[in-house]
Amino acid sequence: MPTLNLPNPDRSISPYTLTGDPIPFVKFKATDFPRIAYSAAHVVADPLASNDPWLTPAIDWDTTLKFRHRMWDLGLGVAEAMDTAQRGMGLTWAEAQELIRRSQAEARTRDDSLIAYGAGTDHLMPGPDVTIDDIIKAYDEQVGFVEGEGGRVILMASRALAAAAKSPDDYARVYGHVLSQVKQPVIMHWLGEMFDPALQGYWGTIDHDAAMDTCLDVIAAHADKVDGIKISLLSAEKEIAMRRRLPASVKMYTGDDFNYAELIAGDDQGYSHALLGIFDAIAPAASAGLAALGKGNSQEFFDILEPTVPLSRHIFAAPTRFYKTGVVFLAYLNGLQDHFQMIGGQQSTRSVQHLAELFRLADKARVLADPELATARMQAVLAVNGVPA
Repeated sequence: MPTLNLPNPDRSISPYTLTGDPIPFVKFKATDFPRIAYSAAHVVADPLASNDPWLTPAIDWDTTLKFRHRMWDLGLGVAEAMDTAQRGMGLTWAEAQELIRRSQAEARTRDDSLIAYGAGTDHLMPGPDVTIDDIIKAYDEQVGFVEGEGGRVILMASRALAAAAKSPDDYARVYGHVLSQVKQPVIMHWLGEMFDPALQGYWGTIDHDAAMDTCLDVIAAHADKVDGIKISLLSAEKEIAMRRRLPASVKMYTGDDFNYAELIAGDDQGYSHALLGIFDAIAPAASAGLAALGKGNSQEFFDILEPTVPLSRHIFAAPTRFYKTGVVFLAYLNGLQDHFQMIGGQQSTRSVQHLAELFRLADKARVLADPELATARMQAVLAVNGVPA
């Protein structure tokens, strides 16, 4: 197995030998899984574009769309134009619309393309003059666009609503209007403040338990228009508590990148489906684990997925909103894109120490598909960061 020098937390540098034994890429179908499983997918930057990366995104559309086909080949659905695609952190609504158009066109070329699209209000800048009516209009625009393309909606949280709402009643009004208008049931998304600080106090309070009450009231009032809810609070206890209170027809989609294995496996009172950013980074492992669970082999499911949890916890470590850097870095290490560049220059949000530990954990999780290639690419990144070979 290849060996390379990696920096340690004490600033020393020592050799690391890979364990090898990557989980192979095996094609599956969604019907092989006992859970619905969406992978939020990243976008691939175009590093050769003549642009100002912090101001104007440049996307490599061919590689970005090829990555969606990879998810479908593994039996996973695609959660498109979400925060993993740097929505609100480099990807504007204008680029999101193009991404949705292109992804929907690709989805139409196959009969196994489970896909849903983020619709929110990110084209509306939060501010003191923004009204609840403005927010409703913004949601209507984005939901209308997704549905106009023939897509299914993931109803994203709104920074503008978090800033403008005066009480839980404002949330009930906005969501009540949007849900009454949608053409088919949506997946709601409660994104916690650890993922986006601008969403602190969502549902009208900083108390997650009280916020959950408001959210559940909205769902209960419109259960026929809600397929499920994805919550991203990084708390297994809160997710389980909410899962047990959902109407029978409404699914829980885990967005907990810290505790997904146990939440997907479930307990004697239920389980969570999946809509996870980490599945972008560990897709073959996620697919193999879900297939094992589908065969009734829960031990194999945990044997495959539990080693990925320390990796995921590292990638999503605070500041959690910078997790996209780790997701893209793994795509680079695994040869799924030819560079470690991101729209908005976001590759700079994590230190070389963070990337070195990510490499170790990815190896132990068996998600470095080609150890030789991953080592060569890791060495290149280390070299430009001043780490001697």
